[in-house]
Amino acid sequence: MEECFVGIDTSNYTTSLSVVSGGCVLVNGKAPLPVKEGECGLRQSDALFAHVKNLPVLADTLRRETAGKRILAVGVSEKPRNVEGSYRPCFLGGVAAAESVAAALGVPLYRFSHQCGHLRAALYSAEASHLLARAFGAFHISGGTTEMLHVTPSDGAFSCEIVGGTRDLNAGQLVDRIGVMLGLSFPCGAMLERLARENDKKIPARRVKTDGGFVHLSGLENVARALYEETRDGALTAAAVFRYLSDAVIGMS
Repeated sequence: MEECFVGIDTSNYTTSLSVVSGGCVLVNGKAPLPVKEGECGLRQSDALFAHVKNLPVLADTLRRETAGKRILAVGVSEKPRNVEGSYRPCFLGGVAAAESVAAALGVPLYRFSHQCGHLRAALYSAEASHLLARAFGAFHISGGTTEMLHVTPSDGAFSCEIVGGTRDLNAGQLVDRIGVMLGLSFPCGAMLERLARENDKKIPARRVKTDGGFVHLSGLENVARALYEETRDGALTAAAVFRYLSDAVIGMS
């Protein structure tokens, strides 16, 4: 009988379920959370409710895809970061589902942080598993996190020290706020990237100020808004956002 592992993640804007066997991903199920047009996010209570609605649909996928297979263990992200006090209500839905599956099957349940999952996935996709034996540097850049990290593998997880990042707005928040301003649907990352590729104009220079590896991205939001108000050029504005963000990441290091 084929053996497999199940992973569940209920981060802020996507309900995710995966099935892995022999190092291969058999299922990569994702259900985005609904966000009203013109809005830039959800309250945690609304996000948790949306995850609870999504999980039964993904559970049906789990049932179909694991038929005839033996589930050895279940993994779940239970908090944003691997530090004491890290907490967001939206993770409770995934933990409840994972505990139920593991208890029903009588298999072990392993708990991780969302950030540790990102780091392990990055090492796997980059074929850099050798870094599991020593400290390394990493960037975690998303809607809720913009950090430069000094990472030390520890007991199957990671201990992360923040050595750089943002002092205010996160990178994903900047992308989504400008995207919504341009009339795109939240989350805006993929659509804003496609729009940026249409730009054929020179992007105005903008010096990103850094302070010991930390940057302020709220200023870049104001710059991008001013650029669009001046030019009414969505493609140019989108390209500028990504240029400014790349400069900010370089400035962190």
